[in-house]
Amino acid sequence: MNLQKTFPSRVRFCAANLAERGEDAISGLIDLTSQRLVRFACAITRNQHDAEDAVQTVLIHIGSQPDLLDQSENPWSYLLKMTRNESLIIMRRRKRWFSIDSLCDLLTIRRVDEVQREEVYREIWLALRRLPVIQSEVVVLKIWEEMTFADIAEVLEVTPSTAASRYRYALGKLSVMLRETVGDLDHV
Repeated sequence: MNLQKTFPSRVRFCAANLAERGEDAISGLIDLTSQRLVRFACAITRNQHDAEDAVQTVLIHIGSQPDLLDQSENPWSYLLKMTRNESLIIMRRRKRWFSIDSLCDLLTIRRVDEVQREEVYREIWLALRRLPVIQSEVVVLKIWEEMTFADIAEVLEVTPSTAASRYRYALGKLSVMLRETVGDLDHV
């Protein structure tokens, strides 16, 4: 079977496989999407544990009703929308504070010998967390998920120009914040 190598097409394949094979195929979808979904949920919830809870809830829901994902026009966007909605529900349910010390838990996969790079990543995530959620979620989708503004607009249910302007504002704010804390990033 010849599969396209784009991430959305791989998600579509997993969705079809899940719909055909049922719960036995959920592990493929989890392996493929969970880290990306948690990263996106972290941009919204500002907490690793809440993000993981949101993704777990979404994947359990999809596992129990696989046709929802399989019948969607764009399964990856559908998963992102579900994750966003669940993250927002968790935020409303849990109005709690978090400490600055817990921000490092966003960096889930790190190499021990890259201390300087970790510090830069930590500063980037700290700056990202200081942005409004509506801007940080666009940055995560644009940079890490490499989505177009049209795709982001579909996930966030806004216009492409709104997604683009949120991204532009976010990059401007991040640039100022990171210039103050990280300085020149070219050395990394």
